[in-house]
Amino acid sequence: MTDQADLPDLAPQRSDHERERKLKLRAFRGLRCYIDMVDGGRGYHCPVCGYEGRFSPVRQKPDLWCPACDSRPRHRLLKLWMNRELQLPASARVLHFAAEPWIGDWFAPRVAEYVTADINDKFDLQLDMTAIDLPDARYDVIIANHVLEHLDDRKALAELYRVLAPGGMVILSVPLVDGWDETYEDPSITDPEDRLIHFTDRTHLRLYGRDFPDRVAAAGFTVRAFTAHEPDVSRHALQRGEKIFVGRKPA
Repeated sequence: MTDQADLPDLAPQRSDHERERKLKLRAFRGLRCYIDMVDGGRGYHCPVCGYEGRFSPVRQKPDLWCPACDSRPRHRLLKLWMNRELQLPASARVLHFAAEPWIGDWFAPRVAEYVTADINDKFDLQLDMTAIDLPDARYDVIIANHVLEHLDDRKALAELYRVLAPGGMVILSVPLVDGWDETYEDPSITDPEDRLIHFTDRTHLRLYGRDFPDRVAAAGFTVRAFTAHEPDVSRHALQRGEKIFVGRKPA
């Protein structure tokens, strides 16, 4: 087990990230004021920050961003699931890949250990999810939102299973097309602009289909989904049918 004292002191880095986050929030609050002056639109509720009002459009798609906290639909769906279903003991140890700040703000005061990680050095730990340099059964909860589509997901899921303690959970979200039976991936498509057309992002390796839970289960997890339904969709500006997946490792 990694001793907490062995973790690097990243307080200066966290301070820089906090300043950057506050500047972004200030800009979004200004945008909110502008939106509130514009006629039309409707109000929503953000379960992440509690904001009530109009949301900001993105790329010709209306009502996606909360102008107060910058949450997207997947963040608001995750927060609804956390509010309704997540129960954790105070002794829980949490590892969060590509961490969204608001999730850390929620977890940190509630659990014994909350650590962020990514392939770059801007987080608490610099880790490759396909080869996690941590002992077996190290964490009770692992979170990875929109990460698996960027890497070898089968290797990553196997590593998440290994690092997770028995009885622990992994919380996942991915770009998923519910109308597709199978995940679409084509390693022969290497041009960044072609990848943007095929996979909606130059760094995506795939778009998932309805077989995503099977891919998670193949690593050993039992899988449940929390789906965006009405009235939550219209109340919180969610994407209809979007899902949060929770994988459990047998105790």
